[in-house]
Amino acid sequence: MTSLSKSTVSLDFDGVIHSYHSPWTTAEEIPDPPVVGAINKIREYLDAGLQVEILSIRAKTVEGINAIRRYLEFYGLERRYSIELEISSHKSPAILYIDDRGYHFTGEFPSVEFIRSFKPWNRQ
Repeated sequence: MTSLSKSTVSLDFDGVIHSYHSPWTTAEEIPDPPVVGAINKIREYLDAGLQVEILSIRAKTVEGINAIRRYLEFYGLERRYSIELEISSHKSPAILYIDDRGYHFTGEFPSVEFIRSFKPWNRQ
C-alpha cells in the first residue's frame, strides 16, 4: 500500500472510470466499457507524477480489487501503471476527488429538491 499525500487524485470507479450503464450484479462483474478518455487520463496523471487512488465499494474484497485491476488492464492500462494505483473502498486525503455523484461544496448546502432530483451524468 502506498502512502497517499497532497499529490493524490482520487477517482471513483463506477460512473467515472467504468461507464456503469448496466445494473449492479457483483463486485467482480464489471460489464460496461470505460468512460471515453478515462484510461488515458489515469496514464497521464501517473506520468505527471501524481498518485492515483481509485475508490470503489468493489474494493472491500481482494476479489473486487483484482477485478478492477483486470478491468483496467483489459481496457489498455499497462500493468506497470496498474500496479502503481491505490485501489480502496475508503476515502483518503487527496488534492481532488472526481466522483459522478459528488456535489461541489462552495459554502452552501444543496436543497432537498436538488438532492431528490439529482442524477449523475450517465443517467441524465
